[in-house]
Amino acid sequence: MLDRIKVRLQYLLPKQGLTQLAGLAAGWQGGWLTHLVIKAFAKYYRVDMQEAQNPAPESYATFNDFFVRPLKEGARPIVEDERQLALPADGAVSQLGPITDGKLIQAKGHDFTLEALLACNMPMVDTFQNGLFATIYLSPRDYHRVHMPCRGVLREMVYVPGDLFSVNPLTAENVPNLFARNERAICLFDTPFGPMVQILVGATIVGSIETVWQGTVTPPREGVLKRWTYPAEGEEGAVVLEKGAEMGRFKLGSTVINLFTQNSVTFASHLQCKTPTRMGERFADAG
Repeated sequence: MLDRIKVRLQYLLPKQGLTQLAGLAAGWQGGWLTHLVIKAFAKYYRVDMQEAQNPAPESYATFNDFFVRPLKEGARPIVEDERQLALPADGAVSQLGPITDGKLIQAKGHDFTLEALLACNMPMVDTFQNGLFATIYLSPRDYHRVHMPCRGVLREMVYVPGDLFSVNPLTAENVPNLFARNERAICLFDTPFGPMVQILVGATIVGSIETVWQGTVTPPREGVLKRWTYPAEGEEGAVVLEKGAEMGRFKLGSTVINLFTQNSVTFASHLQCKTPTRMGERFADAG
């Protein structure tokens, strides 16, 4: 009964307004009050502050600064084998596997289409038909910067406006087409393993999605699909990110979805639904 109420509230609550309010609060420099909120949050969610570059709550001027805190150097070693890809984020595997008949698994009993996820970008849809996908959920306690699984040259980014449902496991199990209806930033890279997409999915209370090349992608939330294209490697203005490099971040938690082409990679055998993930550890091997 309680779970049904929580899901129903997802449809009834003013998610845009709540997210905007949360974003303002998270960016407020509240001095001792901000530090008290950070301490309470870290205690409640059992955040390991000893991993942070700045472990003291008092070192953060805003809640946002705390939430996107950098880690100490060496806290997340990156797999070195050139034929292995690294996990892009701390969190847990929501689902992963083949893209079958143009569909991805969202949760038991729920799937959604590749076409909807990629906002009907048909050249991109055709590229990833029959490929692989992996969805990683970042909980509130996790490190919230997102990194590159492998070396990549950015070719295209598409911002897709949408809803702001929560992306926690309960919602994923009960809200149809969740990841294809929420706002998201779709980033297409050329990599040594072929084309790869990395998608940053927005959610309720996610005050911002940012990338290292664009800065803040959202807000503002204007309800308009936006598309950027980028030069190939070697051309002026090319965006080249090395394996393990930061590519984006969430101000409050959300989800990352990776897409790979058919036969390009094989996921590490230990990864399955609900497997905890740590950025930099083995994600996949060359196919």
